[in-house]
Amino acid sequence: MAKRWGQRVRNWMTQTMDLPQDVMMDLPRITMIGQIHIYIENHRGLLTFSEKELRLLLKQGQLLIKGKAFVIKTILPEEILLEGKIEQVIYLEE
Repeated sequence: MAKRWGQRVRNWMTQTMDLPQDVMMDLPRITMIGQIHIYIENHRGLLTFSEKELRLLLKQGQLLIKGKAFVIKTILPEEILLEGKIEQVIYLEE
């Protein structure tokens, strides 16, 4: 019950205060430039990284990115910039 009430409050605040939903609902923001750059904000941590795969923890679930020649250009506590050839971006539910 409390979880549903909290969701209603966040929805009301988003609409009333004209705030972006990703901020109020604690969702990741993903920005891709073609197949070569992906910038992810509001993640909960890096789980795995190789030249072919990156996996991030989200508030709900995980984000899996597959491709080739991956290089992490920037990594901050809640932001990451990945370069390489991005072939798949998959949301994994818990």
